Amino acid sequence: MFVGVLFALSAGLMWGLIFVGPVLIPEYPAALQSTGRYLAFGLIALPLAWLDRRRLRKLQRKDWLEALKLTAIGNLLYYLCLASAIQRTGAPVSTMIIGTLPVVISVTANLFYNRHDGRLSWRKLAPALVLIACGLAFVNVAELKGNTVPLDLWRYISGLGLALLAVACWTWYPLRNARWLRENPDQRPATWATAQGVVTLPLALVGFLLVCGQLAFTQPEFALPFGPRPGVFVPLMMTIGILCSWIGALCWNEASQRLPTVLVGPLIVFEILAGLAYTFMLRQTWPPLLTLCGIVCLMIGVVYAMRIKPQPVVVRLTEKA
Repeated sequence: MFVGVLFALSAGLMWGLIFVGPVLIPEYPAALQSTGRYLAFGLIALPLAWLDRRRLRKLQRKDWLEALKLTAIGNLLYYLCLASAIQRTGAPVSTMIIGTLPVVISVTANLFYNRHDGRLSWRKLAPALVLIACGLAFVNVAELKGNTVPLDLWRYISGLGLALLAVACWTWYPLRNARWLRENPDQRPATWATAQGVVTLPLALVGFLLVCGQLAFTQPEFALPFGPRPGVFVPLMMTIGILCSWIGALCWNEASQRLPTVLVGPLIVFEILAGLAYTFMLRQTWPPLLTLCGIVCLMIGVVYAMRIKPQPVVVRLTEKA
């Protein structure tokens, strides 16, 4: 349990960087950022796949199809929606919506995965979920108070929709990914992370070329293929590809093999905390009091949830007379 939490914390520290990317290069379309990040991830995975080729050969066709679905929805589609939402609504609003993931994943896991890993009592889980929800609300209310930029209503509403779609993608991904890892304990989490990187490469390459083609027609002034600041874009995509995509996925896979699925949800909060920390580092300011109160609520909620022991679900079989 303790080692699993440490791995989840490490994944959160890596994934918190995804909230920084769209802020650093706001002039780059979200689709180019998404395909660029996972193109870098796929290229990084190639030498890793060669080193791990013996274990990768053991994966069956159904495993590769599962990796393809996970990377298409949990990687490409999720990051496309997230980056688009941040650019349309601003980081605070998008963070508020994405920040509901700990609550949404916990509730979903308790509803649909309790037969596999045990069920958490709703009565015991409720205080932790309320604390997490309150903490997220405090953090984002504090952020929204300082947002004085006038909003384009249609752009704002579409951004909200994209953020909600991102939540749906990443509610499905960690639960499905954890289920595969728990059902295949003989597979190394590093091998599974590399497999997802391998199947990401062709998807990201096709997507990157399509985005470049679309930009060539709609924004001919946009410098292709790496935009107006290639010296920033390329290293940023490589950094995010290594830290967020591969190392983050590796740490999360290690945590998923060690922890019950229903406890995976609250640990997503580490990603939100890391994203906030990196944001305030970029601003070179300390978080306001309301934000600090929210962070305390988040931490207490996660610690409380981790102390709850899952109760096994007893399945009663009835024999026909």
